[in-house]
Amino acid sequence: MADVLNRRRRRHGRQAGGKQSSRMDAALEYASLGWPVCRGASPSSDGARACGCDRMGCPAPAEHPVSAAWAVEATTDPDTIRRWWTAAPEANVILPTGRVFDVFDVPAGAGVMALARMDRAGTRPGPVAAVDAQRYLFFVATRSPADEDEWWSCHLDCVPEAVEETPGLRWHCRNSYVLAAPSPLPSGGGASWIRPPRLGTSPSGPLTAPAELPDPIAVLAVLADACEEFTA
Repeated sequence: MADVLNRRRRRHGRQAGGKQSSRMDAALEYASLGWPVCRGASPSSDGARACGCDRMGCPAPAEHPVSAAWAVEATTDPDTIRRWWTAAPEANVILPTGRVFDVFDVPAGAGVMALARMDRAGTRPGPVAAVDAQRYLFFVATRSPADEDEWWSCHLDCVPEAVEETPGLRWHCRNSYVLAAPSPLPSGGGASWIRPPRLGTSPSGPLTAPAELPDPIAVLAVLADACEEFTA
């Protein structure tokens, strides 16, 4: 099992660590879906520190925004995105949650288990990403303002909060964010898509139709069971 995860981590690292311009391309692609993006910290280039930010002992190296004003700065404007990544092509890509989508964040083993169950049941999981071959991110429809009292935030600047009834599961909604592919991490791994946010292919090859964001409660039910079994 360890060998398999290590191979996946190295492969994801190669995918995420390609040309830095691909991060601009990815950010523009997310914006075309209506997903706001903001700039993220990158792995340190000097080898002395894990994260390229100014924070000593950064608790989330290369997995957080570069600006404290990320919630205000996040945008879908192509000109702004091009300006940001032209000035800092090494910047990672961050996706704010609780706007267009929420994200369920689970251990990779539980994510694999949940995906298999959804496939057997004929249930479309929506976009799914992996981070460093250790966590799976399930993108779901965000809750409506009518559900305001049921929202809670997972602040990634320190340790994300967990759903108390389901150890290992984190719900990223309003005031939170996730790392987006193809952002690399200091480990050599990075973020990559397991199920991309677009489905199908055009004659020339690119992915075309946007994947539907599923109902969060239906996905949560499957993930909760998988997390409970995986962490038991």
